[in-house]
Parts: sequence; structure tokens; C-alpha cells
Amino acid sequence: MSTLRDEPLLCLEGVHTHIGQYHILHGVDFEVPRGQVTMLLGRNGAGKTTTLRTIMGLWPAREGRIRFDGQPIGGKGATLPTPEIARRGIAYVPESMGIFGDLSVKENLLLAARQARTVDDIDTTRLEWIFTLFPALKKFWLHPAGKLSGGQKQMLSVARAIVEPRQLLLIDEPSKGLAPAIIQNMIGAFRELKRTQTTILLVEQNFTMAKALGDTVAVMDDGRVVHRGPMAELAEDEALQHRLLGLSLAAHQ
Repeated sequence: MSTLRDEPLLCLEGVHTHIGQYHILHGVDFEVPRGQVTMLLGRNGAGKTTTLRTIMGLWPAREGRIRFDGQPIGGKGATLPTPEIARRGIAYVPESMGIFGDLSVKENLLLAARQARTVDDIDTTRLEWIFTLFPALKKFWLHPAGKLSGGQKQMLSVARAIVEPRQLLLIDEPSKGLAPAIIQNMIGAFRELKRTQTTILLVEQNFTMAKALGDTVAVMDDGRVVHRGPMAELAEDEALQHRLLGLSLAAHQ
């Protein structure tokens, strides 16, 4: 007999999203297994970011259903407010990173720690663990976040999402514009998060990262999911890569 723990952590069924007069998502269907990294791939404009924002309730799904941990959180007549979705254990790292440039690294993390009034209220063990993932954050603890490098800002944006335990991370193109060494640091951090049974839905254009991290993959095109399956199978099938993405992963190593 299957249990809730055997079910996907996140499930989208027939999700349609409109932004103003534009119909962006056209019946999106895919699942995110617990404790795994699911890659959401596709050409620019395919609907990946809209999918993440719809899951978070930032743009409501007009049709279909979104279930998280067995409970409805989105869909026609059922979309929860974004703060409530976050309280249920979902964190969103947007492509824009969402950090506060005038505040210090310390202040950014304190704002993200909902249960903490001062930095002393943050779990010390967890904070030290974050510093092992992203040592630069400890070094620049009191520096304004706006003065960090692009890679350090991305580290801070992820750290904000995990300063408290989360069941699911939605992360939008974390490697965009980063140097290869910083990308490798990100890959290591996400592997460590996966080791702690944190589930990740990751939008990414860097196929080295996708291949290194992905357990499963959903490929989008024109607001629909056109392929679902193991990431390893897509990574090994250049003909399928060309058909779905218009390029080869091997050309992006």
C-alpha cells in the first residue's frame, strides 16, 4: 500500500495561467518527487518562470490543480495566498535574486528567518552549515549585500531560502552570468541540500549543472510540458536534446 511519503511532493495537473490578456501556460502537467532534484528545461519564453510563479501563487492558475504534500495550494478556486504557501514549506529564489542591496548579509538573512527577531534567534548550527556551503557570506557578514559580486549575491539569495528548513526550493536560473568556479560551488551546495532530503525544482539553462544535479526532468515548450523522464536519459540522447531544446548538451559542457 502506498503512503503519502511515496507520493510526489509537488504535482501540477492541467495548469493554465493567464497574465493579463496573454495565455501563458496551457495545461502544464508534471510531478516533483520527494528528495530529488527536478530540472525544468526549455527554450526562452517556454513558460518556466511563469510555472514557478504560479506554484508560489504570485500568478494564479485559472484552471487545473497544484498539490503540495498531498494538499491543494493552487488552481481554480483554490489558490492560497503566497505567504501561506511559503509557510507550508516552499521557498522561491527568483532569477532577480530578491536580495535587499542596502541591507547587510546579516540583515538579509535575519529578514528571511521568519521565527527570528535577532540573529541570535537563528539556529546556530544551521547558520554555520550555511557558512560551510557559502563561506563568502561569513566573510562579508556585515557588508551591504549590494556590494557583493554577482556570485556572492546568488549565494545570499539561496542562503535566504534555506536559513530555515524548507521542504521544497523553487530556484530560477541560479547559474546565470556566473563564472565556472562559482557554478561548481553552486552544484556542490545543491548536492548537499539534496543530501538533507530537501526537494528542489530547478530552472536552468546551464546544461552542465542540469546534468550534474538532475534526477528527473520536465521540458517545456510554448507553455506545455512536452517531455518528462529521467535526466540521465535526456543527457545521453543528443537527438532528443535537439528535438526538444534545439541544441546538444554536449555543446554546453
